[in-house]
Amino acid sequence: MFGVDSSELAVVAILALIFIGPKDLPKVMRTVGYWVGRVRGMARHFTSGLENMVREAELEEMEKRWREENDRILSLHPANAHYPEPGQPDEMPPIAEPAEPRIIPSPASLTKCRRLQNRPSRACRFPKRSRRTSFRRKSDPCREGHR
Repeated sequence: MFGVDSSELAVVAILALIFIGPKDLPKVMRTVGYWVGRVRGMARHFTSGLENMVREAELEEMEKRWREENDRILSLHPANAHYPEPGQPDEMPPIAEPAEPRIIPSPASLTKCRRLQNRPSRACRFPKRSRRTSFRRKSDPCREGHR
């Protein structure tokens, strides 16, 4: 704390033993310990006072920010505006009439083969994985030759 090495401390202890004497040394050490404790207590009190001042300043700044944010939120949502009652459903805007559905033909629907349109057909009975064309019926109108 004060930059005192152990050798310097040993020199001070030997000088105290020589000048104070072994009889009064315990009483002097007790008094020195008392005063060192008092000085440490005052330093601790001073440090805690500074920390409290810094903490109060931070709290005041946080309260200031909170007030500014609260004012900003209250300006966005004024108290005299119409808000739905808690627990009640919000009012929904009126629903517009649906437009007449338009059927736009896809490029697949322009082909003659229903299988290429991804629609079930009674005319084309071959699954996609089948590569055999020899089993195709002659009456099958689908002559695309699915592979």
